[in-house]
Amino acid sequence: MAGSLTLLLLIILSTGGCWELSAFHCSLYNSCDCSFRPDLDALDCDLARNVFGQHLAREQLVKALKVFVETERPSKPLVVSFHGWSGTGKTFVSSLLVKHLYKDGNRSPYVHRFSPILHFPHAQNVNQYKEDLKLWIQGNLTACSRSMFVFEEMDKMHPGLIDVITPFLGSSWVVFGSNYKKAIFVFVSNSGGDAINNVALNFWRDHKDREEIQLSDVVPAITKAVIADQEHGFWKSEIMKQNLIDVIVPFLPLRPNHVRHCVRSELEQMGLASEEDVVHSVTDSLVYFPEDERVFSSTGCKTVAFRINYYL
Repeated sequence: MAGSLTLLLLIILSTGGCWELSAFHCSLYNSCDCSFRPDLDALDCDLARNVFGQHLAREQLVKALKVFVETERPSKPLVVSFHGWSGTGKTFVSSLLVKHLYKDGNRSPYVHRFSPILHFPHAQNVNQYKEDLKLWIQGNLTACSRSMFVFEEMDKMHPGLIDVITPFLGSSWVVFGSNYKKAIFVFVSNSGGDAINNVALNFWRDHKDREEIQLSDVVPAITKAVIADQEHGFWKSEIMKQNLIDVIVPFLPLRPNHVRHCVRSELEQMGLASEEDVVHSVTDSLVYFPEDERVFSSTGCKTVAFRINYYL
C-alpha cells in the first residue's frame, strides 16, 4: 500500500498536475482545510469598522458563517446571494470574506472569481461555457473541499448558464475524493436593488430608523424581482426553484452620512488627514435620489476615490 501511494505521488509530481501536492494531500486524507483559516471575530470587526450602513449584511453573514464553519459535517455547501445597487459594498464585502476566511486572503488559490463579461462574454458559446464551468468547479472541489466560488454581476450572466452548477449546491451530489459540502458559493447582483431602495425610502419617510429594517421586509421583494428579470442569470433557474440559496443578503442604499464615512476612510487609506472641507465637497458632489429629497446616494460610495483626487 505504501509503495503504491509513493508511486502515485511520483506520478502526480512528474506530470505537473493542475493541483498542488498539498491540495492532493488535503483531499486524500481530509487532515487539513487548504489554508482555510476562518477568523469570524476579525471579520465582524472589519465589517463594523469599514462597511457603512449595512447592518443586515453584517448580521446575516457573520451568523451564517459561524453556523457553517462550526458544523463538522455540513449537509450542503453554504450558498449566499448579495443584492443591492452599485456602490453599496457588495464587492468589498466579498473581498473581506476572502480576507478573513483564507490564510492567503485574496491571493488564495482556493478562491475562484467569475465575471460574465470576462469569462462568459458570448451568448452563442453558452453550451461550451457550461461544460468548462462544470469541469472547473468539480476539479477545484476535488483539489480542495473548502473552495470558495464568487460569481459577480449575476444580473449580466446568460440565463441558463449557472444551472450547470446546481448539483454542487445541493446535498446529494458526489464529488470523488472531496467533501464538497464544505464549499462556499457567493452570487453578487444589482438585481433587487430597486425593491430594497423602496423599502429603505418608505422607512425614511415614516421616520423609522434604517436599523429597524429586517430581512422579512426586503427578501420577498428581492426574490420577486430576481425571478421576474428575464435577463438575470437566475431566470427560470433550478437554483431558485429548488431553494438552494441559504442566505439572501440585502445591501441598503447609502445616506449622505454613510458617504462621509466612506470619504474619511478613503482619505485615511491614502495617508491623508481627514479634512472636513474635502469630506463635505465630495459628499455634496454626488447625485442623490429622490431628486427633490436627496435621501440616498445614486452611486453609493463607488466614485468617492475618484472625486477625492479632484478636490484635493
